[in-house]
Amino acid sequence: MARQRSWLGRLLQDHVRAIDFTLAALRRRPVGTVLTAFVIGVTLALPAGLHALLDNLGEASGNLQGSLRASLYLKDTVSAERGAALTQELARRPEVKQAHYISRELALQEFRSYSGFGEALDLIKDNPLPAAIVLTPDAAQPQARIQALLKDLAALPEVERAQLDEKWVQRLYAIIELVQRGVLLVAGSLALAVVIVVANTVRLDIENRREEIEVMKLIGASNGYIRRPFLYTGLWYGLAGAGLACLLVEGAILALAEPANRLAGLYDTVVSLDGMRLEAVAAVLATGLGLGWIGAFWAVSRHLRHIEPA
Repeated sequence: MARQRSWLGRLLQDHVRAIDFTLAALRRRPVGTVLTAFVIGVTLALPAGLHALLDNLGEASGNLQGSLRASLYLKDTVSAERGAALTQELARRPEVKQAHYISRELALQEFRSYSGFGEALDLIKDNPLPAAIVLTPDAAQPQARIQALLKDLAALPEVERAQLDEKWVQRLYAIIELVQRGVLLVAGSLALAVVIVVANTVRLDIENRREEIEVMKLIGASNGYIRRPFLYTGLWYGLAGAGLACLLVEGAILALAEPANRLAGLYDTVVSLDGMRLEAVAAVLATGLGLGWIGAFWAVSRHLRHIEPA
C-alpha cells in the first residue's frame, strides 16, 4: 500500500510539474500563444455559432408550430347544434390544444367583411360557405402524429374536407435539416483543421527542444515522461481556443440581436436570439480540449521516435 501511494504521489507530482512547466512556457511567448489560440478560436467559432443558430431556429420553429391550424369543413347537412357539439368533443381530445366552431352565418359575415366582395354576395340567395371547425393541434406532437390526426378527423361522417396549413412548416424543417447536415460537414472539416494547427505548433516546439529531449533520453527518461508536457500544451491551446470561440459566438449574437428584432418587427413578430446554452459551452470546451490533445499526441507520436541521442 505504501508503494502504491508513493507511486501515485510521484505521478501526481510529475503532472503538476508538467502543468507548471507548460503554463510558464506559454507565458514566455505570449504573442505566439495568443495567435495560436485565436486561430483555434475562430476555427471553432464557426460550427459553434451555426449550432447556436440552429438552437434559435429550433425554438422559433417550435413557437411557429403552435400557430398550426387545421380546418374541418362540415357538410351542409350538419346542423349548428351538432357542429358545436362536435367542436366540444374534439377539444377534449389529447392531441388537440383548442378548437373553435365557425357557423355558416359567421363565415359569411367574416368573408363579407374581409374579402371586399360584399356587393357580389348580395346577388347570391343561398349562403355558399360551409360551417367549419378550426382547431390547433398540440405542438409537442411529432409531425407524423399530426398527419395521422388530420387523417382521422377527415374520416368523421360530419366532415366534408380537412385541411392543415403546414406547407411552410415542412419547408422550415427541410431548411433546418439541410443546415444541420451542413454544420456536421463544416464541424468535421474544421475539427481536422484544429488538430493540424495544434500538431504543427507542437511539432515546432519539439524541434526547438530537440537537444533537451536527446539529453532526457540519454539519462533514461521514458517516452511517456517526455510526451506529457507536450500533451498538456495541446490541452491548453485547445482550451484557450474553445473559450475564445464561446466569447466570439456570444459577441456575434449580441451584435445580431438588434437587427434581428428590427427585421422581425417588419413582419409584426418578435424574435429573441438566445446565447449559447450551458451544455453547448461545455461541449465546445470539451471539444477544444479533445482536439488539442489529439493534435499534440499525433505530433509527439510522429516526431518523438525520430529523436535519439547521438
